[in-house]
Amino acid sequence: MLNALSRRHVAPALAAAFAMVIAGTVFAAPAAKAPDGYLFNDSHFHLTNYVQKGTDMGKYVGEIMGDKVGRSTVFGIPLQQTWSYGNSGDFAPTYYLQSDAPLYYYSFTDAWIASQYLKLKPEQRKRLDPMITGFNPADMYAVDHIRRVLETYPGVFTGIGEFTIHKEFVSSKIAGEIASLTDPALDRILDFAGEVGLAVILHSDIDMPFAKAGAEPVFLKQMKDLLRRHPKTTIIWAHMGLGRVVHPVQGQATTEAAERTTNQGDIVESMLSDPTLSHVYFDISWDEVAKYAVASPESMGRTAAVFNKYPDRFMFGTDNVAPPDQAAQLRVYDMWAPIWAQLTPEASVKIRKSNYERIFDAARIRVRAWEKANVR
Repeated sequence: MLNALSRRHVAPALAAAFAMVIAGTVFAAPAAKAPDGYLFNDSHFHLTNYVQKGTDMGKYVGEIMGDKVGRSTVFGIPLQQTWSYGNSGDFAPTYYLQSDAPLYYYSFTDAWIASQYLKLKPEQRKRLDPMITGFNPADMYAVDHIRRVLETYPGVFTGIGEFTIHKEFVSSKIAGEIASLTDPALDRILDFAGEVGLAVILHSDIDMPFAKAGAEPVFLKQMKDLLRRHPKTTIIWAHMGLGRVVHPVQGQATTEAAERTTNQGDIVESMLSDPTLSHVYFDISWDEVAKYAVASPESMGRTAAVFNKYPDRFMFGTDNVAPPDQAAQLRVYDMWAPIWAQLTPEASVKIRKSNYERIFDAARIRVRAWEKANVR
């Protein structure tokens, strides 16, 4: 990212900135490096949707990943959309925008993911990194849920997430207390993740929907403060804080202080160069992110320049939800093709493959060690 971005090009530049056995469960060894034939490893993948329907995990590995995707995280969606007959009648909503009825946390998603994973052959398991998502981040007991899942399914999970704090349209629909970046419950979760070695995929929008141009993003300081409070936890910020209507931050700095920078490019550049945030990685998943990066030749050039400068800090993911076939799985990857072509060989491999391997292999080793020491 460059400091001299014009307002016209800020939005497209966003993406630029942006077997031992315990209780009968077999532990998967760290996976070997993905062969050169694989296109990418997927750091952000939902097996199921908002009504817990999705793709069979065996089909996902064997047919959809196939010979194109080397490894993948795999998780459900922690929220269930209520089917309120009074709201939608006989129409059964499958997405949160299809109903005014509330969402609620669906903890069984973790057991479902584990049961699917344990049915796979050992060589298939090595290609997947299941994640724990079925907890309420506003609940001080959330840590107990995460611990209980690890104790019940040792050898299965590598991290937690994607879970959400602030998300346009979603946060206000969730029944009960609203999650917050300042909630001690979230600090407990991230402390525990750091203790165990769990990788964390965190979704939190950088700003409110339809925010005023030039204003400081509402959640930026809270997000940075949260990240700095947990330097021993590997945290992946999903989508760079972007949402469907939470667009790239526009405007110029209102003060010389870095914490008050209001230009999206400056914000991300400062985070990438900040040694207190070196444990934070940036997820460029979702077609909403890709569309800004490839919007113009200028945005593509800027994106490639930043990726080449900070290749260790970005991770590609699709953010696909229960894709029906391999063509659907590859669509987001293909959107990035003009930028892949502009990367150095080293940067390309890191962002598409080896950053995933480095982060999730390390998490596997640490989590398996914690389970060996703590699970009877």
